[in-house]
Amino acid sequence: MRIVGIETATELVGVAVDDGAGRRAAAWASGSRRHTEALAPTLVHVLEQAGLSLGQLEVVAVDVGPGLFTGLRVGVATAKGLAQGLGVGLVAVTSLDVLAHAAYDAGHQGPLLAVVDARRSEVFAAFYSGCRPDGLPVTEAPGALWRPEDLAAEVAGRPLLAVGDGARRYGELLGVPVAGSSLAGPPPASLVALAALRLAGGEVPQSPAEVHPVYLREADATVNFVERAPTGGG
Repeated sequence: MRIVGIETATELVGVAVDDGAGRRAAAWASGSRRHTEALAPTLVHVLEQAGLSLGQLEVVAVDVGPGLFTGLRVGVATAKGLAQGLGVGLVAVTSLDVLAHAAYDAGHQGPLLAVVDARRSEVFAAFYSGCRPDGLPVTEAPGALWRPEDLAAEVAGRPLLAVGDGARRYGELLGVPVAGSSLAGPPPASLVALAALRLAGGEVPQSPAEVHPVYLREADATVNFVERAPTGGG
C-alpha cells in the first residue's frame, strides 16, 4: 500500500512516503516549534521525491505521541484532514515505538529504552525487550511520564541502549549508553516502515474520528493556569 507518514512529535518535522513497492522517500525540517509552517512544504517535497500525487496515497500514518503538545496537535490534525479528504484510513503509531523500531532496524539487539523529552524536567519513556521476527518492537509496558531521576533509578544496572532526545538530554544522569543524533527524534521513514509492518500483520486502518494525540499529561498552558489561579474565598 502507498503510505504517507507524518512525524511532528518533537522539535523536528518529518514526512515519509512508501510507494507500495518498498521504495521510500523521507525528509526532515527543523520545526523550532513552527510545525504548521514546516509541515506542508515538507509533505510536498517528499511526494515530489517519490513521484506520487496525493490522490495515489492509500493510507496515512501519523505519530500520535507522546511529545510536544503543539507539534502533536498540528500533525494529528493534518493527518486526519488528509485522510478525510482522500477517503483513506489512518494508522496511529507512538513516538516511542517509532524510536524503538528505528533502533532495532539499525541493528541494535536486546533491551532498549526510548525516551522523549517532555520538558518541565520530565520525560516520556518506554522499555523494550527486543524485536519480533516480523520487525515489530516488543514493549515491556506502555509509555509513561517520568522524572529523569526516577527513570535513572529504574535503569540502574540494566544493560540497555537509550534512544531519543530525552535520552540525549539526560544521558549523563541516566548512566546508560545513548544512541547518536540519528536517533534523537523518531525518524519518519521508521514511522512509515512500522505502519507498513502492522498493516501487513492484519491491522485495519482507523477512521479519522478514532485517532487522537497521546499526551500522557495535561498541556503546559492548563497546568500554568491551574498553578496561577487564585485560591481561597473572596
